[in-house]
Amino acid sequence: MSHSFFEIATHGPGLYEFTDRVANWVAGEGPSEAVLTLMVQHTSASLLIQENADPEVQSDLQAYFHRLVPPTSDPSMGYLTHTYEGPDDMPAHIKAAMLPTTLTIPIISGRMALGTWQGLYLFEHRLRPHVRRVVAMIA
Repeated sequence: MSHSFFEIATHGPGLYEFTDRVANWVAGEGPSEAVLTLMVQHTSASLLIQENADPEVQSDLQAYFHRLVPPTSDPSMGYLTHTYEGPDDMPAHIKAAMLPTTLTIPIISGRMALGTWQGLYLFEHRLRPHVRRVVAMIA
């Protein structure tokens, strides 16, 4: 078993790909057959396996979730009470509750078994920049 931590700097809402960093680490660890688990250590960001070929997929996902869960300054969100950390905070927690914060990926023949167009993404839900930490474990 081995583990590592990946820090991902964000500069606002969006999907931040970190596939290559994880793939290089997995290759360096040398497991032939194993399971990779990733977990983001934050309550206002998520992890996704998503298409990495067309950036419109990422912008459309971001637009959809912004429309689904707008900031607390939007009149439709007036029922929320956790508002003292800014209008994007509670919506970020809701998005993180709806989306995965942990991913499990098979390692086969020493490589992550991702599809041709799949990439690993941290989905940042907050407006201000953050450094997000993802724990990786191979078992």
